[in-house]
This record gives sequence, C-alpha cells and structure tokens, in this order.
Amino acid sequence: MSANSSRELPFIRASNTVRELMTLMDRFALGIVLVVDECQRLEATITDGDIRRAILSGIELDYSVGELLSMRKENGRNGRPLTAPCGTPPEELRQLMAAHRIRQIPLLNAEERVMDIALESDYLAERTLGLNGFIMAGGFGKRLMPLTEKCPKPMLPVNGKPILEHLVDKFRAAGIHHVSISTHYLAKSIIDHFQDGKEFGIDIEYVGEDRPLGTAGALAKVAVGDLPLLVVNGDILTSIDFRAMLEFHREHSADMTVAVQQHEVRIPYGVITTNGVDAVRIVEKPMLRNFVSAGIYLIQPSVCKMIPSDRTFDMPDLITGLINARKRVICFPIREYWLDIGQIEQYERASSDLASGVV
Repeated sequence: MSANSSRELPFIRASNTVRELMTLMDRFALGIVLVVDECQRLEATITDGDIRRAILSGIELDYSVGELLSMRKENGRNGRPLTAPCGTPPEELRQLMAAHRIRQIPLLNAEERVMDIALESDYLAERTLGLNGFIMAGGFGKRLMPLTEKCPKPMLPVNGKPILEHLVDKFRAAGIHHVSISTHYLAKSIIDHFQDGKEFGIDIEYVGEDRPLGTAGALAKVAVGDLPLLVVNGDILTSIDFRAMLEFHREHSADMTVAVQQHEVRIPYGVITTNGVDAVRIVEKPMLRNFVSAGIYLIQPSVCKMIPSDRTFDMPDLITGLINARKRVICFPIREYWLDIGQIEQYERASSDLASGVV
C-alpha cells in the first residue's frame, strides 16, 4: 500500500514474470498494473490490452515483465505513461481520461513516486457501456438432444436459471441497457420467460427468424443505431470483461473484433517435416496451439449493412467478406473463464463450474 493512499496499488517489478503480472491484473481488476523501481518510482504501466496483445504475439508466461516491455517497444508501443501530480482536481483528471480515452491515471508526488491512481469509476455515477447487445438464440441445439427436444438450448437450466439468463445478467452488470435476442426454434419459451426485460433490469427486443439465417444472418434484421454491437452466441458461459473488449476495439479502430480462445491439440506421434523425399526434422508429440473463434464479437453499425437479408449467412462469411473489403478485423484473446455449452459434457461442466465459483 502506498504511503499516502488508502487504496492498495498493483505494483510489480520488471523482474517478475508475466504469470505474476496476470495474477496481479486479475486480483486488482483495475485494468492496469504499475511497473516501479525499488523506490516506488514509476517505470511503466501495463494495461489489460498490453497483456492481450502479448498473448497474440505468443508470449510465454515465464517471460519477465521486462521482456514483455521490450516486445511492446519493438511493436512501437512504448510511450511515456500519462500521469498527473497528486492533488490534481477531479474534474481535470476526468477530462484527461476522456481526452486520452483511458480509465486510469497514476498520481505521482514531487519525487516521481506513485502515491495513488485515479480511476474513471471514481468519477462516474453509473457504469454505462457504450454499446448495444445482441444474443444469437435461434439454434436447434441438436447436439444436446434429447435435452433440447422441448426446450431451446439457451433456456436449459444451469444452477437454477437458463443459460440465456446468465448472459442477460452479465450484459446488465456490464452496463448494457438494451439487448436484442434472435429466436427461431421454440421461440415462445424464450419470449415468455424474458418478455420486455423489465424484470431483468434491461430492455429486450426480439428478432424472429422465420427460417434459420445462419450464425450472422439475423444481424441484417436488427435496428442499427450509432453504437457498436456486442454479439454473443446464446450458449456461451463466460466472465469475459466486455468493457476491456470495447476499449481494445476502439483503441485499434476496428470494424470488427473477434474474441478468441487459445485451443491446444497434442499430436500423439512424432511429426516429421520433409523436403521432397528428405526428412528435415522430427518433433515428438508436439503441441499445436491455435486461436479459435469464441462466439463473441464486437461490430461497428456499418458492418450490419454488409449482411444479406435474403439468404443464410454465417460469421465466417462475414469475417472473410470484411477482410476481402480491407476492413479491419482484429482478435481479442480471452484470459477469463469461457465455456461453449455445445454438448452434454460441457453442459454438465457448466453446472459444476458455477457451483464451485469458477465463473
């Protein structure tokens, strides 16, 4: 804890590991960690976005914080962190955050030691997130038959309430006030449960699919406003930080942000690389790591206008179309809990994870 602050601060040294950095980031949940020297003088700040970019770059958890900062410098992201003197008026701090689109400003004394940190949440009466929500809930859930024979998959109960209600609760808690839900299979059970959303503290409207439109097609029917649209598959259970995802999306001026999850597959054999008939090398039982789409997307309103309304259209079609049109599609790696409830095994795991407090 700093000398003149009642708030414990997330300090770390450059010699600590990235694993320790992530633990500190999660424990404080401020979206920032302060790299300081032995005298508590600020050397650098590391944001949630910095960590996610490092994950995409393939950083190992045993790397040092100093190595992460070096990687960031190589990528041209090593500017001096924005700070302010202790005693800076709150209104000036709020204006600085708004001007630089940041949520935190370290406060330094005359000796450049970190005494406190100003947080956006200190100055906002209500945590409103500047986006609208969209939940895809029209699927048949065939892989979960017979559970979905009379109940749509998003309405299957997990620890006493439907999967979809867990998502709606997360949207509301994040500061999202309006959500659209696409429906098709057994739509009435979804509409009867949520109605207009007032009982759940959120405004809900429905986008009915007369026929299945694919994993992106229903977006062509949504009323597009000026705000980005957060799109989530209705069978996802996650603790992802939507606010951090929106910041990442804005920071990179993206047309679409795709949340991704690292998926590992071990090949149970020795894998040989060849050059013609010649063996070049062999790797015994290698682990293959790839990023897979996690069923969570942030899209600009203009993107919805690119989706055809007269045919089935899936998310891979949309992503490919945007890339071909030279629009910016970026990836946001998920560090938090994430589970795609697609099969019985995952459904059973969802209940046990919620009961044990993992989510």
